[in-house]
Amino acid sequence: MEMGVISEAIKLATAPVFLLTGVGGILNVLGNRLARVIDRARRVQSLIEEASHHQVQMSVRVTSYLKELESLKRRKSIINVATAFLVLCAVLIALTVIELFFSVSIEPGKLHISNWVPITFIGSFLSLVGACVLYFAEILFASSTISFDPIHHPVE
Repeated sequence: MEMGVISEAIKLATAPVFLLTGVGGILNVLGNRLARVIDRARRVQSLIEEASHHQVQMSVRVTSYLKELESLKRRKSIINVATAFLVLCAVLIALTVIELFFSVSIEPGKLHISNWVPITFIGSFLSLVGACVLYFAEILFASSTISFDPIHHPVE
């Protein structure tokens, strides 16, 4: 097997590997956002339990907490789907790299790109785009659920 063909396969596989690094960074960001959503949901659940032990005056607060809990549930779902797209993206990139290295060993001295290489590479980008769109949607949804107005409680 010629060294030039092997170096060509390595050159071809380098770009997808860099893309894989970027996907890992985005996965880290989504994981951190999911952790924050889960932590906040746990806190809101505790607040609901505390408020339910009090009188009727807390019903406005409990309603607000339940509404926030619903929005957190929706955010969690969006983040989970975005994460699934990113994991699919990473798998497709890894398959692309594997295909590129196997393309060297098909016929000694020649580089034969499999028909699957463009499919897995384009699929990885489509998955990446889907994940980024969902990430943006989650940010917009999170921003739309925030109220800067204080909760008004009924006066006794």
